[in-house]
Amino acid sequence: MLPRKLFLFLFCLILTACSQVNKLVQGPGSTFAISSPNPISTPTQQSADSTLNLPAHTPQASPQPTVAVTPDKLAADANLAAVKPDHIVIVVEENHSYEKIIGHPSAPYMNALAEQGAFFTQSYAVTHPSQPNYLLLFSGANQGVKDDSCGHVFKTANMASELLHAGYTFGGFSEDLPSVGSFACTHSQYGRKHSPWVNFTNVPKETNMPLDQFPSDYNNLPTVSYVIPNMDHDMHDGTIKTADDWLKNHLGPYIEWAKTHNSLFILTWDEDDSSKDNHIPTIFIGQMVKKGHYDQHITHLNVLRTLEDLYNLPPVGNSADAGPIQHIWQQ
Repeated sequence: MLPRKLFLFLFCLILTACSQVNKLVQGPGSTFAISSPNPISTPTQQSADSTLNLPAHTPQASPQPTVAVTPDKLAADANLAAVKPDHIVIVVEENHSYEKIIGHPSAPYMNALAEQGAFFTQSYAVTHPSQPNYLLLFSGANQGVKDDSCGHVFKTANMASELLHAGYTFGGFSEDLPSVGSFACTHSQYGRKHSPWVNFTNVPKETNMPLDQFPSDYNNLPTVSYVIPNMDHDMHDGTIKTADDWLKNHLGPYIEWAKTHNSLFILTWDEDDSSKDNHIPTIFIGQMVKKGHYDQHITHLNVLRTLEDLYNLPPVGNSADAGPIQHIWQQ
Protein backbone atom coordinates (compact mmCIF):
# COMPACT_ATOMS: atom_id res chain seq x y z
CA MET A 1 0.00 0.00 0.00
CA LEU A 2 1.30 3.47 -0.99
CA PRO A 3 2.17 5.96 1.75
CA ARG A 4 -0.49 8.69 2.13
CA LYS A 5 1.80 11.54 0.99
CA LEU A 6 2.87 9.65 -2.16
CA PHE A 7 -0.76 8.88 -2.98
CA LEU A 8 -1.78 12.56 -2.70
CA PHE A 9 1.18 13.62 -4.84
CA LEU A 10 0.24 11.22 -7.68
CA PHE A 11 -3.44 12.26 -7.49
CA CYS A 12 -2.56 15.97 -7.93
CA LEU A 13 -0.21 15.14 -10.82
CA ILE A 14 -3.01 13.31 -12.69
CA LEU A 15 -5.45 16.21 -12.20
CA THR A 16 -2.92 18.70 -13.60
CA ALA A 17 -2.26 16.53 -16.67
CA CYS A 18 -6.02 16.20 -17.41
CA SER A 19 -6.47 19.96 -17.19
CA GLN A 20 -3.72 20.57 -19.76
CA VAL A 21 -5.17 18.02 -22.19
CA ASN A 22 -8.61 19.62 -21.91
CA LYS A 23 -7.14 23.05 -22.77
CA LEU A 24 -5.42 21.65 -25.85
CA VAL A 25 -8.60 20.00 -27.20
CA GLN A 26 -11.15 22.67 -26.27
CA GLY A 27 -9.07 25.77 -26.83
CA PRO A 28 -9.04 28.89 -24.67
CA GLY A 29 -12.40 30.12 -23.46
CA SER A 30 -14.29 26.98 -24.52
CA THR A 31 -16.97 25.39 -22.41
CA PHE A 32 -16.81 21.70 -21.76
CA ALA A 33 -19.95 19.77 -22.64
CA ILE A 34 -20.77 16.12 -22.28
CA SER A 35 -21.67 14.64 -25.69
CA SER A 36 -24.40 12.10 -26.16
CA PRO A 37 -23.39 8.79 -27.70
CA ASN A 38 -25.06 9.87 -31.01
CA PRO A 39 -24.69 13.66 -31.31
CA ILE A 40 -26.83 15.64 -33.77
CA SER A 41 -24.54 17.55 -36.09
CA THR A 42 -24.89 21.29 -36.37
CA PRO A 43 -23.41 23.32 -39.26
CA THR A 44 -20.50 24.35 -37.02
CA GLN A 45 -19.82 20.78 -35.98
CA GLN A 46 -19.94 19.59 -39.60
CA SER A 47 -17.36 22.20 -40.56
CA ALA A 48 -15.05 21.06 -37.75
CA ASP A 49 -15.58 17.43 -38.71
CA SER A 50 -14.57 18.07 -42.29
CA THR A 51 -11.39 19.80 -41.13
CA LEU A 52 -10.52 16.76 -39.05
CA ASN A 53 -11.40 14.46 -41.98
CA LEU A 54 -14.18 12.81 -40.02
CA PRO A 55 -17.14 11.24 -41.87
CA ALA A 56 -19.56 13.96 -42.99
CA HIS A 57 -23.26 13.87 -42.17
CA THR A 58 -25.27 12.50 -45.13
CA PRO A 59 -28.56 14.33 -45.70
CA GLN A 60 -31.63 12.21 -46.45
CA ALA A 61 -33.61 12.93 -49.64
CA SER A 62 -37.06 14.41 -49.29
CA PRO A 63 -39.85 11.96 -50.24
CA GLN A 64 -41.10 14.42 -52.90
CA PRO A 65 -39.09 17.07 -54.76
CA THR A 66 -39.93 20.63 -53.83
CA VAL A 67 -40.46 23.06 -56.67
CA ALA A 68 -40.03 26.77 -56.03
CA VAL A 69 -43.00 28.64 -57.51
CA THR A 70 -42.36 32.31 -58.16
CA PRO A 71 -45.10 34.92 -58.58
CA ASP A 72 -44.15 35.16 -62.28
CA LYS A 73 -44.62 31.42 -62.75
CA LEU A 74 -47.96 31.49 -60.96
CA ALA A 75 -49.13 34.29 -63.21
CA ALA A 76 -47.91 32.48 -66.33
CA ASP A 77 -49.62 29.23 -65.34
CA ALA A 78 -52.83 31.07 -64.55
CA ASN A 79 -52.80 32.79 -67.95
CA LEU A 80 -52.25 29.49 -69.78
CA ALA A 81 -55.03 27.72 -67.89
CA ALA A 82 -57.35 30.63 -68.69
CA VAL A 83 -56.81 30.14 -72.44
CA LYS A 84 -58.37 26.64 -72.69
CA PRO A 85 -59.46 26.33 -76.34
CA ASP A 86 -62.79 24.68 -77.05
CA HIS A 87 -61.06 22.51 -79.66
CA ILE A 88 -57.50 21.71 -80.73
CA VAL A 89 -56.58 19.96 -83.97
CA ILE A 90 -52.99 18.76 -84.44
CA VAL A 91 -51.66 17.72 -87.86
CA VAL A 92 -48.34 15.88 -88.07
CA GLU A 93 -46.37 15.92 -91.32
CA GLU A 94 -43.39 13.71 -92.16
CA ASN A 95 -39.64 13.71 -92.65
CA HIS A 96 -38.87 17.24 -93.83
CA SER A 97 -36.60 19.78 -92.19
CA TYR A 98 -37.46 23.40 -91.48
CA GLU A 99 -35.09 24.42 -94.26
CA LYS A 100 -36.91 22.19 -96.79
CA ILE A 101 -40.33 23.73 -96.05
CA ILE A 102 -39.94 27.35 -95.02
CA GLY A 103 -39.48 29.47 -98.13
CA HIS A 104 -40.03 26.51 -100.46
CA PRO A 105 -42.10 27.47 -103.54
CA SER A 106 -43.96 24.14 -103.47
CA ALA A 107 -45.40 24.89 -100.02
CA PRO A 108 -47.18 28.24 -100.45
CA TYR A 109 -50.04 27.37 -98.10
CA MET A 110 -47.80 26.16 -95.27
CA ASN A 111 -45.66 29.28 -95.60
CA ALA A 112 -48.80 31.44 -95.52
CA LEU A 113 -49.85 29.69 -92.30
CA ALA A 114 -46.49 30.58 -90.76
CA GLU A 115 -47.51 34.25 -91.03
CA GLN A 116 -51.01 33.73 -89.60
CA GLY A 117 -50.12 32.57 -86.11
CA ALA A 118 -47.21 31.74 -83.79
CA PHE A 119 -44.37 30.42 -85.94
CA PHE A 120 -41.58 28.69 -83.98
CA THR A 121 -38.23 29.13 -85.68
CA GLN A 122 -36.37 26.92 -83.17
CA SER A 123 -38.57 23.83 -83.08
CA TYR A 124 -36.98 20.39 -82.95
CA ALA A 125 -38.02 16.77 -83.09
CA VAL A 126 -36.50 14.54 -80.42
CA THR A 127 -35.15 11.47 -82.18
CA HIS A 128 -35.30 9.21 -85.25
CA PRO A 129 -37.12 7.41 -86.83
CA SER A 130 -40.82 8.36 -86.99
CA GLN A 131 -42.62 6.21 -84.41
CA PRO A 132 -40.70 7.26 -81.27
CA ASN A 133 -41.49 10.91 -82.07
CA TYR A 134 -45.22 10.23 -82.40
CA LEU A 135 -45.14 8.37 -79.08
CA LEU A 136 -43.31 11.28 -77.44
CA LEU A 137 -45.82 13.81 -78.76
CA PHE A 138 -48.70 11.67 -77.46
CA SER A 139 -47.40 10.12 -74.23
CA GLY A 140 -44.22 11.98 -73.28
CA ALA A 141 -41.99 8.94 -73.83
CA ASN A 142 -40.94 6.59 -76.61
CA GLN A 143 -42.16 3.67 -74.45
CA GLY A 144 -38.91 1.85 -75.21
CA VAL A 145 -39.61 1.86 -78.97
CA LYS A 146 -36.69 2.89 -81.14
CA ASP A 147 -37.95 1.81 -84.57
CA ASP A 148 -41.10 1.70 -86.70
CA SER A 149 -42.16 -1.81 -85.68
CA CYS A 150 -45.85 -2.66 -85.22
CA GLY A 151 -47.94 -4.48 -82.62
CA HIS A 152 -46.95 -2.68 -79.42
CA VAL A 153 -49.24 -2.62 -76.38
CA PHE A 154 -48.84 0.00 -73.62
CA LYS A 155 -50.75 0.86 -70.45
CA THR A 156 -49.08 4.11 -69.43
CA ALA A 157 -50.82 7.48 -69.10
CA ASN A 158 -51.05 9.60 -72.24
CA MET A 159 -52.76 12.67 -73.65
CA ALA A 160 -55.99 10.83 -74.45
CA SER A 161 -56.30 8.92 -71.18
CA GLU A 162 -55.75 12.09 -69.14
CA LEU A 163 -58.25 14.12 -71.20
CA LEU A 164 -60.90 11.43 -70.81
CA HIS A 165 -60.22 11.06 -67.10
CA ALA A 166 -60.74 14.82 -66.67
CA GLY A 167 -64.06 14.76 -68.52
CA TYR A 168 -62.85 16.03 -71.90
CA THR A 169 -62.94 14.19 -75.23
CA PHE A 170 -60.29 12.88 -77.64
CA GLY A 171 -60.17 11.72 -81.23
CA GLY A 172 -57.49 10.27 -83.47
CA PHE A 173 -58.34 10.64 -87.19
CA SER A 174 -56.12 8.69 -89.59
CA GLU A 175 -56.43 8.76 -93.36
CA ASP A 176 -56.88 5.28 -94.91
CA LEU A 177 -57.57 3.62 -91.53
CA PRO A 178 -59.80 0.69 -92.63
CA SER A 179 -62.40 0.97 -89.83
CA VAL A 180 -63.10 2.45 -86.40
CA GLY A 181 -60.90 0.82 -83.78
CA SER A 182 -58.77 -1.05 -86.32
CA PHE A 183 -55.48 -2.54 -85.10
CA ALA A 184 -54.14 -2.97 -88.65
CA CYS A 185 -50.45 -2.27 -89.07
CA THR A 186 -50.91 -1.01 -92.63
CA HIS A 187 -53.79 -0.46 -95.03
CA SER A 188 -53.41 1.29 -98.36
CA GLN A 189 -51.23 4.28 -97.37
CA TYR A 190 -52.11 4.14 -93.64
CA GLY A 191 -49.38 3.20 -91.17
CA ARG A 192 -50.15 2.40 -87.52
CA LYS A 193 -46.69 3.70 -86.59
CA HIS A 194 -48.08 7.22 -87.14
CA SER A 195 -51.17 6.74 -84.91
CA PRO A 196 -49.78 6.12 -81.41
CA TRP A 197 -53.12 5.99 -79.52
CA VAL A 198 -53.84 2.60 -81.16
CA ASN A 199 -51.18 1.05 -78.94
CA PHE A 200 -52.63 2.11 -75.57
CA THR A 201 -55.12 -0.09 -73.72
CA ASN A 202 -56.41 2.88 -71.68
CA VAL A 203 -57.63 4.67 -74.85
CA PRO A 204 -61.05 3.43 -76.06
CA LYS A 205 -60.88 1.95 -79.54
CA GLU A 206 -63.86 4.09 -80.56
CA THR A 207 -61.59 7.14 -80.47
CA ASN A 208 -59.45 5.63 -83.27
CA MET A 209 -61.32 6.80 -86.38
CA PRO A 210 -60.85 7.04 -90.15
CA LEU A 211 -60.38 10.58 -91.42
CA ASP A 212 -63.76 10.54 -93.18
CA GLN A 213 -65.37 10.75 -89.72
CA PHE A 214 -63.80 14.16 -89.08
CA PRO A 215 -66.97 16.25 -88.53
CA SER A 216 -67.99 18.95 -90.98
CA ASP A 217 -69.60 20.83 -88.10
CA TYR A 218 -66.50 21.74 -86.11
CA ASN A 219 -68.56 22.35 -82.97
CA ASN A 220 -68.82 18.55 -82.81
CA LEU A 221 -65.07 17.99 -82.76
CA PRO A 222 -63.49 16.32 -79.70
CA THR A 223 -61.64 18.59 -77.30
CA VAL A 224 -58.30 17.45 -78.78
CA SER A 225 -57.90 15.73 -82.15
CA TYR A 226 -54.81 14.38 -83.87
CA VAL A 227 -55.14 14.26 -87.67
CA ILE A 228 -52.73 11.97 -89.52
CA PRO A 229 -52.57 12.20 -93.33
CA ASN A 230 -51.68 9.06 -95.23
CA MET A 231 -48.11 8.56 -96.41
CA ASP A 232 -48.78 10.19 -99.77
CA HIS A 233 -50.22 13.30 -98.15
CA ASP A 234 -47.79 13.74 -95.25
CA MET A 235 -44.68 13.96 -97.49
CA HIS A 236 -43.39 10.54 -96.42
CA ASP A 237 -43.97 9.16 -99.92
CA GLY A 238 -45.61 12.09 -101.71
CA THR A 239 -44.31 15.48 -102.74
CA ILE A 240 -44.26 18.73 -100.80
CA LYS A 241 -46.82 20.21 -103.21
CA THR A 242 -49.18 17.26 -102.74
CA ALA A 243 -49.03 17.65 -98.95
CA ASP A 244 -49.46 21.42 -99.18
CA ASP A 245 -52.57 21.09 -101.37
CA TRP A 246 -54.01 18.35 -99.17
CA LEU A 247 -53.60 20.45 -96.03
CA LYS A 248 -55.29 23.46 -97.60
CA ASN A 249 -58.22 21.42 -98.92
CA HIS A 250 -58.81 19.28 -95.82
CA LEU A 251 -57.89 21.56 -92.90
CA GLY A 252 -58.11 25.04 -94.40
CA PRO A 253 -61.80 25.50 -93.48
CA TYR A 254 -61.18 24.40 -89.88
CA ILE A 255 -58.20 26.76 -89.57
CA GLU A 256 -60.30 29.72 -90.67
CA TRP A 257 -63.11 28.68 -88.30
CA ALA A 258 -60.69 28.31 -85.37
CA LYS A 259 -59.66 31.96 -85.70
CA THR A 260 -63.11 33.09 -84.58
CA HIS A 261 -64.32 30.17 -82.43
CA ASN A 262 -61.88 29.92 -79.51
CA SER A 263 -60.10 27.00 -81.13
CA LEU A 264 -56.52 26.12 -82.02
CA PHE A 265 -54.69 24.49 -84.94
CA ILE A 266 -51.18 23.05 -84.58
CA LEU A 267 -49.02 22.01 -87.51
CA THR A 268 -45.77 20.17 -86.86
CA TRP A 269 -43.50 17.46 -88.27
CA ASP A 270 -42.49 14.16 -86.74
CA GLU A 271 -38.78 14.55 -87.67
CA ASP A 272 -36.54 16.06 -90.31
CA ASP A 273 -34.78 14.14 -93.08
CA SER A 274 -31.67 13.66 -90.89
CA SER A 275 -30.02 16.65 -92.53
CA LYS A 276 -30.51 19.55 -90.09
CA ASP A 277 -30.27 18.34 -86.46
CA ASN A 278 -34.01 17.53 -86.43
CA HIS A 279 -34.93 21.18 -87.01
CA ILE A 280 -38.62 21.22 -88.01
CA PRO A 281 -41.36 23.83 -88.49
CA THR A 282 -44.10 24.18 -85.86
CA ILE A 283 -47.03 26.59 -86.16
CA PHE A 284 -49.89 27.46 -83.78
CA ILE A 285 -52.94 29.29 -85.23
CA GLY A 286 -56.11 30.27 -83.40
CA GLN A 287 -58.24 32.99 -81.89
CA MET A 288 -56.14 33.04 -78.72
CA VAL A 289 -52.73 33.14 -80.45
CA LYS A 290 -50.60 36.25 -80.97
CA LYS A 291 -49.11 36.34 -84.46
CA GLY A 292 -45.35 36.45 -84.65
CA HIS A 293 -42.09 34.59 -85.13
CA TYR A 294 -40.86 33.07 -81.87
CA ASP A 295 -37.31 31.84 -81.24
CA GLN A 296 -38.13 29.85 -78.09
CA HIS A 297 -36.43 26.43 -78.30
CA ILE A 298 -39.21 23.81 -78.27
CA THR A 299 -39.58 20.08 -78.88
CA HIS A 300 -42.51 17.66 -79.06
CA LEU A 301 -42.39 17.49 -75.27
CA ASN A 302 -42.99 21.24 -74.93
CA VAL A 303 -45.96 20.98 -77.30
CA LEU A 304 -47.42 18.11 -75.28
CA ARG A 305 -46.85 19.92 -71.98
CA THR A 306 -48.66 22.96 -73.40
CA LEU A 307 -51.70 20.86 -74.29
CA GLU A 308 -51.70 19.39 -70.79
CA ASP A 309 -51.46 22.78 -69.09
CA LEU A 310 -54.21 24.26 -71.26
CA TYR A 311 -56.62 21.73 -69.72
CA ASN A 312 -54.95 21.50 -66.32
CA LEU A 313 -53.98 17.86 -66.85
CA PRO A 314 -51.15 16.09 -65.01
CA PRO A 315 -48.06 15.90 -67.25
CA VAL A 316 -47.27 12.45 -68.60
CA GLY A 317 -43.85 10.90 -69.14
CA ASN A 318 -41.00 13.30 -69.74
CA SER A 319 -43.35 16.19 -70.42
CA ALA A 320 -43.19 16.73 -66.65
CA ASP A 321 -39.67 18.10 -67.18
CA ALA A 322 -40.59 20.24 -70.19
CA GLY A 323 -41.87 23.79 -69.90
CA PRO A 324 -45.15 24.81 -71.54
CA ILE A 325 -45.10 27.31 -74.36
CA GLN A 326 -45.78 30.77 -72.96
CA HIS A 327 -45.98 34.34 -74.27
CA ILE A 328 -47.87 33.51 -77.49
CA TRP A 329 -51.35 33.85 -76.01
CA GLN A 330 -53.74 36.76 -76.26
CA GLN A 331 -54.44 38.27 -72.83
